[in-house]
Amino acid sequence: MIGYSIRLQQINKEANGKLLGVKLGRYCIRKEISVIEVMEYFEVSKQTVYNWFTGVGDPKGKNYEAIKDYLAAIS
Repeated sequence: MIGYSIRLQQINKEANGKLLGVKLGRYCIRKEISVIEVMEYFEVSKQTVYNWFTGVGDPKGKNYEAIKDYLAAIS
């Protein structure tokens, strides 16, 4: 996997799969989309991306809508 530790993959796998950020994380891990790419695309910090991927935080506002639309488009 590209830059994803086994620990992050495990935390993502165990996190609440209903959370939008966790869904995004699962997709990015599976498709090997880097945290840097996600960070730059959504204009957020690396920590924010990790929080989304692990279920610590969930996207809000414009990012919530953008991620929802993105995931709908790839489904």
